[in-house]
Amino acid sequence: ALRIFNQQEKTPEIKVKRGDLVMNVQSETKQIREFVVCGVLRGVKMDQFVYDSLIDLQDKLHQNICRKRTLVAIGTHDLSTISGPFTYEARAPTDISFVALNQTQQYTSDVLLDIYEKKDEYKHLKPYVPIIKDSPVYPVIYDQNRVVLSLPPIINGDHSKITLNTRDIFIECTATDRTKAHVVLNTIVAMFSEHCEEPFTVETVNVVYPDGTIEVTPDLTLPEFDCKVDY
Repeated sequence: ALRIFNQQEKTPEIKVKRGDLVMNVQSETKQIREFVVCGVLRGVKMDQFVYDSLIDLQDKLHQNICRKRTLVAIGTHDLSTISGPFTYEARAPTDISFVALNQTQQYTSDVLLDIYEKKDEYKHLKPYVPIIKDSPVYPVIYDQNRVVLSLPPIINGDHSKITLNTRDIFIECTATDRTKAHVVLNTIVAMFSEHCEEPFTVETVNVVYPDGTIEVTPDLTLPEFDCKVDY
């Protein structure tokens, strides 16, 4: 940012390519986390530094603008392991069953949250459990084969985890605040598109809401404001 400010580098122009992936949102999500925005980064040149940076950026965003995941929760996935169209749903805790990130055993989401609440090795996840614990439905994202991508805002599925071999990244941000969701997605995209094969390029996803509204995300159009010179 400083190099650009000092005119040592050009301000990057982010190119937005229209993609055909779809995220279908079900009406039940209104009960818990209503909004979702998505994007795709293709041909990412992944190494340990880029991988660590991606994890670190998500952590920083989660703690700050995401207000400890209450407003927004970020999920990043290896697109080669999943297939669209995707669905964003809210289901009874006992109806959601999957292998969570870095685990080998499948659990239903209610059992999983109990484990995260009680076992010391998951104390980094414990603070997020109360966000959804007492809700009659939990948010969940599936691919077309009913593979669980994530149980927001708690944990991703192990199936689609990012590795050093990942080339195409699917990003989903679920939220209670639509504006913050867009800011978070745009931040990740702006920072990580630098590592794409075609630098500063992002592919859009069509988010389809229950009323038929289609939101194309990420939306990187610059906001315009009118203001008076004397003010």
